[in-house]
Amino acid sequence: MGDQTDRVAIVTGGSRGIGRAVSLALAREGATVVACARSGEKLTSLASEAADLRCPGKVLARVLDVNDAAAIDRWVDDVAAELGRIDILVNNAGITRDGLLMNMTDEQFDEVLTTNLRAVFWLIRAASKHMVRARWGRIINVSSVSGLMGNAGQANYAAAKAGVIGLTKTVAKELGRRGVTCNAVAPGFIRTDMTNVLPDKVKEQVQPLIPLQRFGEPAEVAAAVVFLAGPGAGYINGQVLAVDGGLSM
Repeated sequence: MGDQTDRVAIVTGGSRGIGRAVSLALAREGATVVACARSGEKLTSLASEAADLRCPGKVLARVLDVNDAAAIDRWVDDVAAELGRIDILVNNAGITRDGLLMNMTDEQFDEVLTTNLRAVFWLIRAASKHMVRARWGRIINVSSVSGLMGNAGQANYAAAKAGVIGLTKTVAKELGRRGVTCNAVAPGFIRTDMTNVLPDKVKEQVQPLIPLQRFGEPAEVAAAVVFLAGPGAGYINGQVLAVDGGLSM
């Protein structure tokens, strides 16, 4: 898809689901991937899996709390100092605290906004300094079809993911002249821990609405991310690629 040899990529929420698939996909392309999450246990198994698959690149496991702005600044600078560069940033970390609007607490709203939107801003702000200095960079933000369409019971999540789209387009306009692109992917219903907990009744209601009549796989989202991070996407900037089987059409 595109040689990423000698590139350094940061993937947040890298321990499971889409983030795990993205980390492995980038390592298969030759990148050195710094996968981060709040817990190190699953990250360690991810690094071992990349080694077992004999990926041309490698996965380094790093613990990071994306809700701590000061920690992010230090952490990103440490990664750049250790590896000499930061070329790719994939903002994937996210949480849900679903509930109907009338019952949603301020804490539930703010918690999702902090992890799913503020952290994206903090990471872009920290990593873009290194990309601008090198006059090359790829930023890919994981939004959601909820950010495109809205979704009942997800006022906090949809607001955050819609905010990610607006942030993506603004960053693309600000940094494009410096050789840094910024795009987003908007996954639909993907087979991850987040969708596995949905009641069977909800899954049965949703699947007929998807033109492809199935949920997607993390690897299918990862393929889109890898493309946007690669040399073939050098003239794609400020775009939102829906990976949703046609749900948001």
